Amino acid sequence: MKVKARQPEATRAALVAAARSLFAERGYAGVGTEEIVKRAGVTRGALYHHFADKEDLMRAVLHDLSRELAEASATAALKETDQWRQILAAVGAFLDACTDPAVQRIVMTDAPSVLGWDEWREIDTQYGLGLVKASLENAMETGLIARQPVDPLAHLIVGALDEAAMYISRADDSGAARREMGESIERLLEGLRI
Repeated sequence: MKVKARQPEATRAALVAAARSLFAERGYAGVGTEEIVKRAGVTRGALYHHFADKEDLMRAVLHDLSRELAEASATAALKETDQWRQILAAVGAFLDACTDPAVQRIVMTDAPSVLGWDEWREIDTQYGLGLVKASLENAMETGLIARQPVDPLAHLIVGALDEAAMYISRADDSGAARREMGESIERLLEGLRI
């Protein structure tokens, strides 16, 4: 790839990284675009070349974080050889990530209010729902859980995980909330096993 072709990608990545860091530190409302471009080491024109506005930049940050959460869950699952342990490892990795203050502030607090519930949910679903559906389909094919319609079940599980994430992110003691939710989600999933 030529240097010129890499420059826009690097500029965009620098803006997303700067916004992510600042949004995590002080929240979306507490950060101005001038501060973002300064931290990224780019011009205001570069910001508006890549993003329509600050909200569009938040959207990009949310996509990156959501993709990372899905990747962390998939990576945790792949470390296990037992199918049931894979499911629990994926859920555990997601819940662990929800104790991160950056995830709590950006994904669970600011993004839904900035982008609106529907768009936040659409992005969340884009990354998490596919992973959950694939896991459920695989578990049904191997007889680990009973055959049933995958879509509604996947939506219920994603909903439970989102609620768990919200509970953890708003708890005074996120570590204790993580443990409690982990146990509750595991009991819920256990009910699906044959």
